Amino acid sequence: MKKVIQLSKNLIPLSIGIFFIYLSYKNTTLEDRENVIKYIRDADYRFVIISGIFGILSHISRAIRWKFLLAPLGYKPRLANSILAVLIGYLSNLGIPRSGEFLRATVMDRYDNIPFQKGFGTVIAERVVDLILLLFFICITLVLQFDLIMDFLDIKPTKVVRLLGLMIIAALGLTFLMRSKRPLAVKIKVFLSGIWEGVISIKNMKKRGYFLFHTFFIWAMYLLMFGVIKYAIPETTNLGLNALIPAFVIGGLSISATNGGIGIYPYAVSLVLIAFDISKESSLAFGWIMWSCQTLMVVAFGAIAFFALPLINRQR
Repeated sequence: MKKVIQLSKNLIPLSIGIFFIYLSYKNTTLEDRENVIKYIRDADYRFVIISGIFGILSHISRAIRWKFLLAPLGYKPRLANSILAVLIGYLSNLGIPRSGEFLRATVMDRYDNIPFQKGFGTVIAERVVDLILLLFFICITLVLQFDLIMDFLDIKPTKVVRLLGLMIIAALGLTFLMRSKRPLAVKIKVFLSGIWEGVISIKNMKKRGYFLFHTFFIWAMYLLMFGVIKYAIPETTNLGLNALIPAFVIGGLSISATNGGIGIYPYAVSLVLIAFDISKESSLAFGWIMWSCQTLMVVAFGAIAFFALPLINRQR
């Protein structure tokens, strides 16, 4: 049964991605698809390379920021290990969504003797911070394009009620767990306390200014990585922030639905750009170029990191 559940977790996101690739195919004519390929072929790849550089800088900055979270816990991992762990984590997410967070903590446990639960707790802490920044961009998008974001998220009252119900059940389950004296419950509590210690490391951080700098730097790189692609295609060159930020947000939200956003990311981005009077062909080309750029970057540097990690730690 566990194998079936695990297989479903891996296949469902991939199936969603394939469905959106099919949807893109179904909603375009042969001439449209030929034009999309032409736009991709004729794109100015100097800006695609620049986009990739921004992406790498964001990953390096994330690795440096992670060290600031680990410091209050008494751990000082090697910067090289931190960078390689981040790169491997992103590569893992392409295969199994959300697995990268676990793998990052596992790498630091293996090579820098940082207990898994504490390392994982700091990863959760930084994801919470990133969520706050994402919510900030969503708020900007809501101000700029309220109808667009609501249609994409498809928020209905019934979904809100279900979410509240799940939160209440989770709260009751956690209360029961904390009061239980059973051996399994005690082990879970010890594990969760280690994660919580990692999460609250932000409160005990001495270099919060540096942490905040890298947080804003990471998201600035994300936005630049996305925005610079507009110069690769003639029709999208004049796009302003009022179009780029909604496309950036909706593209970002779509990534978690499939393995690395395959299929759904280009489709979601294209829907936003089409709403701003960009042709279907140019919009799809923009989405596929952006997705391909970040995916190739993750695969290339993730693979290098995978082989480099044991080599630079061979004496450990």
